[in-house]
Amino acid sequence: FNLRQLIMLDQLVELDKTFLIFLNNLGSPSWDSLWLLVTNKLTFIPLYMVLLYLMCRPLNKKGIAVLIITIGLMILFTDQVTNLFKLSFERLRPCSQEGVFELIRQGKCRATYGFFSGHSSNSMATAIFVGLMLRPLYNKLITILIVWSITVAYSRIYLGLHYPLDVLCGLSFGVFSGYLYYRVYQELSARFVQV
Repeated sequence: FNLRQLIMLDQLVELDKTFLIFLNNLGSPSWDSLWLLVTNKLTFIPLYMVLLYLMCRPLNKKGIAVLIITIGLMILFTDQVTNLFKLSFERLRPCSQEGVFELIRQGKCRATYGFFSGHSSNSMATAIFVGLMLRPLYNKLITILIVWSITVAYSRIYLGLHYPLDVLCGLSFGVFSGYLYYRVYQELSARFVQV
C-alpha cells in the first residue's frame, strides 16, 4: 500500500465506524428481544428443516445423499473461510474496540475478531443455494430468502457485534459460496445421480 491508499483505507474504516454508531443507536430496548431472536442461530432450525424437506422431496436416495454432502461442504467451506479471514485480518469487533464500544448498544460480545460476519456469509450462502435449488418450483422464494439473510445480517449491526463492512463482505462472500455450491451440486448430481 502507498500512503494515499492507506489514507483512503483509514477514511473508509472511520466511515464504517460512524455508520455503525448511527445504525446501532437507532435501536431501542423495546426491540432488543426481537433482534436477539433473529441473531440466534437456533431460531431458524424449523425453517432449515422445511427448506431441506422441500429440496429432498423430488429426489431419489442418491440425489438426497449428494444434496446432503453438498450442503455439508458448503457450510464447512463458508464457515472456515470466514474464520480464516477473521484470523488473518484481526479486525476487532465494535463491542471489543475501545473508542467504539462506549458509543454503541451491545449484544453479548464473545469472540474478538469480526471481519467478516459469519452470520451474514452463512445465511446468504443458504439463501442463494436454496433459492436456486427451489427456483423451478418456487421462483419468488430466492427473493424472500435474500431479505431474510439481510435481516439476519442487520441484526449483527443492531447488536453492535459487527461493522457494516463486516456484514457487506459477509453477504458478498455468501453469494459467491451459495452459487459455487449450487454449481457443485449440479455437477455432482449430473455425474452420480442422473443416468
